[in-house]
Amino acid sequence: MSGSVAADLRVLLDGTPLLGRRTGIGRYTASLLGELASLVDARVFGLTTRGWRDLRSLVPNGTRAVGPPIPARVLRMLWRRGAFAPVELLAGPARVVHGTNFVLPPSIRAGGVVTVHDLAFLDDPLLADRDLPQLVRSSVRRARALCTPTAAVADAVSTRLDVPRDKIVVTPLGVDPEWFSATPMSSELRCRYGLPAEYLLFVGAEGPRKGLPGLLEAHGDDLPPLVIAGPGDAGSHNGVIRTGYLPDEHLRRLVAGAGALVLPSRDEGFGLPALEALACGTPVVCSDIPALREVTAEQAILFPYGDPTALREALHRALTNPPDAETARTLAKTFSWRTCAERTIGAYQRAAWGAG
Repeated sequence: MSGSVAADLRVLLDGTPLLGRRTGIGRYTASLLGELASLVDARVFGLTTRGWRDLRSLVPNGTRAVGPPIPARVLRMLWRRGAFAPVELLAGPARVVHGTNFVLPPSIRAGGVVTVHDLAFLDDPLLADRDLPQLVRSSVRRARALCTPTAAVADAVSTRLDVPRDKIVVTPLGVDPEWFSATPMSSELRCRYGLPAEYLLFVGAEGPRKGLPGLLEAHGDDLPPLVIAGPGDAGSHNGVIRTGYLPDEHLRRLVAGAGALVLPSRDEGFGLPALEALACGTPVVCSDIPALREVTAEQAILFPYGDPTALREALHRALTNPPDAETARTLAKTFSWRTCAERTIGAYQRAAWGAG
């Protein structure tokens, strides 16, 4: 697509993930929008009433929030039953509408693109809204193109949601430049968070698919303390230190100073913490599952999911004989948000004009 054609392309994007504490999907949405701002006419709507005013201050420069306060629960109920209310009625006309968070709003004329980040909502239905599986299935049927973060997710979506594989565009996530220059915390900052000089690190929520119980089982006195950064209260118990949420700069420094970052997940759509750790030279230990195998590309130490003995051995290997840090950084540099945006525009092109 030429620059002039792309610049004339008006896209409505669901900006609801920008609100509240940034999850992985929130970071994806913010970073994608930041790159799209100079490439397309990007307009952002929110499926919210309480966060409607906040959204206007959170959209990146070069984009703008449009539309009235919209109650998500009411809309999802309507969309589950049919095609009302179309997104153009809520947020104005556009050539493309992009559901950034699994659900594609119905439209009158706009071509639809939906991002399916993973299929956890099928495997752990209690973790998602009960109507999400139905909404996602409806969304992928109506969409003219789908985005997934990895080929592994694309293959799973094609098989399990009965989507033609050539309808799916793989749009890998990116690494923020700040990760490549991240340095470990100072002793003063470690003291503030109650952290030792040596530690292993888990970053993320403690949901069932993240494998934290297996990590706790594998962790023992012969390994450095385990630090968990993510939702929840800060505190320390039985050699496990929880920091709660950290500011972005402090999180980068926490990762940069870790003996290894551990991602023992049963399932992942991408595994951004692993890639960010590689970017700052921190060894990565992760479960041998398709998405993580794809993203880390032989630069992580893999172990079979659910095998605490193998995980313990992998942790010792990361501390004593880690993969080469510079090779890992080189891999991480191949992932950029600009590439993510350019590939996403390819999906927009398909949705708007039916071109490849």
